Amino acid sequence: MFADLPLLSLLIWVPIIGGLLVMLAGSGRTGLEAKVLALLVSLLTFALSIPLFTGFDTGTAAMQFTEFKPWIAAFGINYHLGVDGISMPLIVLTTFTTVLVVIAGWEVIKNKPAQYMAAFLIMEGLMIGVFSALDAMLFYVFWEAMLIPMFIVIGIWGGANRVYATIKFFLYTFLGSVFMLVALLWLYGQADSFAILDFHALPISATAQIWIFLAFLVAFAVKVPMWPVHTWLPDAHVQAPTGGSVILAAIMLKLGAYGFLRFSLPITPDASQTLDWLMIGLSLIAVAYIGFVALVQRDMKKLIAYSSISHMGFVTLGFFIPWAIAANTGSFSGAGLGISGGMVQMISHGFVSAAMFLAVGVMYDRMHSREINDYGGVVHVMPKFAGFMVLFAMANAGLPGTAGFVGEFMVILAAFQANFWIAFVAASTLILGAAYTLWMVKRVIYGEIRNQKVAALKDINPREFLILGVLAFMVILLGVWPAPLLEVMDVTVQQLVEHISVSKVPAGAM
Repeated sequence: MFADLPLLSLLIWVPIIGGLLVMLAGSGRTGLEAKVLALLVSLLTFALSIPLFTGFDTGTAAMQFTEFKPWIAAFGINYHLGVDGISMPLIVLTTFTTVLVVIAGWEVIKNKPAQYMAAFLIMEGLMIGVFSALDAMLFYVFWEAMLIPMFIVIGIWGGANRVYATIKFFLYTFLGSVFMLVALLWLYGQADSFAILDFHALPISATAQIWIFLAFLVAFAVKVPMWPVHTWLPDAHVQAPTGGSVILAAIMLKLGAYGFLRFSLPITPDASQTLDWLMIGLSLIAVAYIGFVALVQRDMKKLIAYSSISHMGFVTLGFFIPWAIAANTGSFSGAGLGISGGMVQMISHGFVSAAMFLAVGVMYDRMHSREINDYGGVVHVMPKFAGFMVLFAMANAGLPGTAGFVGEFMVILAAFQANFWIAFVAASTLILGAAYTLWMVKRVIYGEIRNQKVAALKDINPREFLILGVLAFMVILLGVWPAPLLEVMDVTVQQLVEHISVSKVPAGAM
């Protein structure tokens, strides 16, 4: 039924064009017409993404739902789209999250609501473009363009220090991308093509691989973000409106990790092997050190932001552990576990981090404070909300039976195959995560009511219950039944492991 439809183009352009229409519809003071249209567009985009999942062939690693049209023929740049088991789940996560962001901002955003909704719809289309682009220049255009709506969202609807946060966010991410562009142009000169799959098959000398890997590392590490280029994220989260924080944590951080899987590993497997110690080291610093940084935060959004950096450390650890496993066991047979675990962690973190930021947003909308010390005893006046908050906090701490446990457990198991001490440091997050998350829950949700503003709080309304309820369902579903997600990515991950296990250095080259 959907085989003849250009699904990926629809997923990219429906929200972008819909976003422009939402701006045109937003002349009213309340922006009700724009809100309704934005909700309809986001729901339509989500509905269009469902056939990607239901119609996906899990038995092949080939690109599916492909589209190809010449774009800039003089330079061999094409409008080439396709998805595999790595990119498809991330597209569905993007469309799912955008619906929640639109509903979450329904009553909260009073200033320019039409422009607010439009920015997120346009950003959605651009992010889907990143996940589905199979042409390097098309990828780069979408990669850079998606910065603009987020820049606007933080800059207009952000907090008091939003200008500083937006400029820092833009400069970090934009400057990192310049190095990626240089690497892509060099690869084009060698392959005479901008097709990403042609880059995968291109023989490259060991020295050139190192330089290309480092160029990609700068671009993708900033986006993840990895230590020490992570400092833009807490500022951006604290200043961003709730919807901006949700998209930043749930989707944008995944773009950097996706870049490692689409570019760094398959294009430069020898450099990835040579520098795996660096990537593993940076990942463990993010897991452990940033966990301690989260412990001392007084701002709830800042604590969750540092928590995101720590959890994303598991993603990069899982992606770069295969060579350590092969060195220890003499085989790549267990390497797929780490990459699959990193992928599951990306999806689960999307649900959990979105839920945490939305929960903080619920309290902020009532109290206009994110300071932990301003709360206490919320469970006495908001019992429904408290139940959701505690569930999401448990998932954030990696409680078995929730989405937060599955990916981390898989990566730790893979790390044990490589080295006990790597696994030991990685597993420390189970203690640190519980420490900073439960400390926040204890201070905010439980205890006696110390603030009269807390005593006057009202429990969540039906709109908020819907958003948090849907996320709670997904957090538990993925925690107890991750099989559908694993089946989708299994063949693609196995092909990637086979690809990176073979050297791409030409015979006699250095």
